[in-house]
Order: sequence, then structure tokens, then C-alpha cells
Amino acid sequence: MTIATYFNPGCALSIYKPGMENRILDFLNQSYKETALHKICCRHEPRLEKGSLIINVCAGCDRRFRSLYGGISTISVWEIIDKLDSFSYPDYGELKMSVHDPCPVREKPQVHKAVRNLLEKMNIKVVETKFSGTRSVCCGDDFYPKLSMDKVHSHMKKRAESMPCQIVCVYCVSCIKSMHIGGKKPRHLMDLLMGESTDPQTYDTLKWHAQLQEYIDSH
Repeated sequence: MTIATYFNPGCALSIYKPGMENRILDFLNQSYKETALHKICCRHEPRLEKGSLIINVCAGCDRRFRSLYGGISTISVWEIIDKLDSFSYPDYGELKMSVHDPCPVREKPQVHKAVRNLLEKMNIKVVETKFSGTRSVCCGDDFYPKLSMDKVHSHMKKRAESMPCQIVCVYCVSCIKSMHIGGKKPRHLMDLLMGESTDPQTYDTLKWHAQLQEYIDSH
């Protein structure tokens, strides 16, 4: 039985770098299997046939798709790229960086492992923070809007300060904003893989969440 496979870039990546999703989709179709683009936000019914597989970049999308909707399974794009031999990895010359693992995949060590495998393949040396992987601590963004903005930013700065390296690899777009606010230099894993720079863009927490909500409502 053929499993219907879909790639959902997630609202954050689509806002952050809208052209990136097609590059990822092309790679999946050429090197993995026939994959269709799925643009319905994870906060809405995905409207997919039972047994479908959704490939996610966003950790939050992965958690919502697998927990809120029956009959579909999920996998991170990091796990897929790690298992394939056809990706052309850039060489970062033993650049040292720390890694922030996002909350929604805290219980998925296979994702943490794949992420670090990819960094190793790019000749990046990981200097781990005390709380990583299954013990990771929130970047601070998830506290919005439950706490005041001052407290949200305090959490962001505390998490950023816990990173041993000035450069921090993240694999969530909201984590880019948090690490930037906290004074670190964030590098999104997909940017690293694609040889692109990481730009925090809109990092005002209120404006960023307004952008996200607008996308969620329209997709």
C-alpha cells in the first residue's frame, strides 16, 4: 500500500522564507518519494486521507498534527534528510555552536539525534547546553501571551544566556526571535543546510504573533 506523503512547511517558515518551501519540496520529490505540498495550518483540520504522512519543519506543527488529528502520522524533515545519502552538505569548518531544542519535540530524541547528525555532517561542532534534548527548556516564546511582555523577554534572555556559544542553532522560527532578543546569534538549521544566512526579521513579539495569527486565519 502506497502511503500518501505531504510536506507542510508551517506558517512560520512560509512567512520567514516563502521560497524555501519549494526548494525543500523539490528535494523530497527527487531524493525521497513523491511528496505533495500541504498548506493547511496545523490548527485547522488537515483534510487528508487516513494513513497519510506529514513531513514537518516546524516542531509545533509536528506536535499538533500527531496529537489533534487521527489517522495521520508525522516525521520531521531532519530525520528524512539525515537518512538520505543525496544531500549536498556545506562545510562550516568546525564552527562551534550550541543547540536549542524546541519544546514540542522535547519527547522525541530521534529528532534531537537527527539534528545533531546533520550538524556533524556540516562539520559543525556542538557545545551542548545543560538543558538539551529531552531536558530542553522553553526559549520563552511559548509564555506569550500567558505572561507579561517583560516576563516573556526575561525568559528569553535567561534561556539564551544558558547557551555556551554565542552562535545557537535553532530549528523553529520563533526560536530565532527569542535567541536574538536574548543577545545570541541564531542560525536556523534549514538556513545552515541551504547555505543561507539567518535573519531575525520581525522580532517584536507582538508583531510577530500578529503575523502568525494572520497566516493561521487564512490557511
